[in-house]
Amino acid sequence: MSTAVAVIGAGTIGRSFAYLFARSGYTVRVFDPRDDLAEVVAGLQADVTADASARGEVASQVGTVEEADTVEAAVDGVSFVQESGPEDPEAKPALFSQIAEAAPADAVLATSSSTIPASSIAEHLDASAAPRVIVGHPFNPPHLMPLVEIVPSPVTSAETVASTVEFYRSCGREPVVLKKEVRGFVGNRLQNALMREAISLVQNGVVSAPDLDAVMKNSLGLRWSAVGQFEGMHFGGGTAGIRGFMDHIGPAFAAIDDLPVDVDPAAMGEVFAQVEQAYGPAPTAAAAEARDRIQRAVLDARGLDH
Repeated sequence: MSTAVAVIGAGTIGRSFAYLFARSGYTVRVFDPRDDLAEVVAGLQADVTADASARGEVASQVGTVEEADTVEAAVDGVSFVQESGPEDPEAKPALFSQIAEAAPADAVLATSSSTIPASSIAEHLDASAAPRVIVGHPFNPPHLMPLVEIVPSPVTSAETVASTVEFYRSCGREPVVLKKEVRGFVGNRLQNALMREAISLVQNGVVSAPDLDAVMKNSLGLRWSAVGQFEGMHFGGGTAGIRGFMDHIGPAFAAIDDLPVDVDPAAMGEVFAQVEQAYGPAPTAAAAEARDRIQRAVLDARGLDH
């Protein structure tokens, strides 16, 4: 695999991916039509260099971030393309056609999209490019969160899937390959289910927004940082494992009724007010730093790179 990769789109996700790839030793070419791309790239390179120095690494152990003037210049000679442009289902096929025409014939063409399936892009490409299109959906920020959901289309080749897994693993990520395309993939579907339940509990006056967060941080969130949903259930069943858990708890859980919920912004006034009163009208840089510090501590405890 070539040590050169491309990042198309220098928004929040694209910048985070570019930093991750360079920290992992790759030469990263970044393209975005934004006017301040040179400053963005220079800032990313400075961050990569500073982080390497803080870790006691020499320059040869990390890659570089370079500015590309065009999509074609960014993807020339690369082995992997990470597209992180706007979530526009009409624009992405045209962009991928441009990428596929200029990139090497064996380059993986990945999109960071969280809503647009690979099949809706691949169907507009020729038979040589379509099998190389795949979703590589991260959790934000990609340079810190280990998960990348790999979602092939029905025509994505096995070679593309294998190369994508190998690439993300070389960057210290934890790729999970989905067996079929589904709206929202897996992580966002789980997040959506929990989000709707959280909103309903606040809307129905069961608990305040900050107290619900306290429940999450001091029970489920703490548990889920160590084990997943099914492994936690397996532990919960004692010596009988998940079978014992479901035998003992399953009927009671199945009997829990759904509360009404309305996620329309017009109905979210009380939820918005409680969240903003608890955490301020907008997240602060200090709060984000505290979040990242805690998440890094969890990754350290799990022995994962970040």
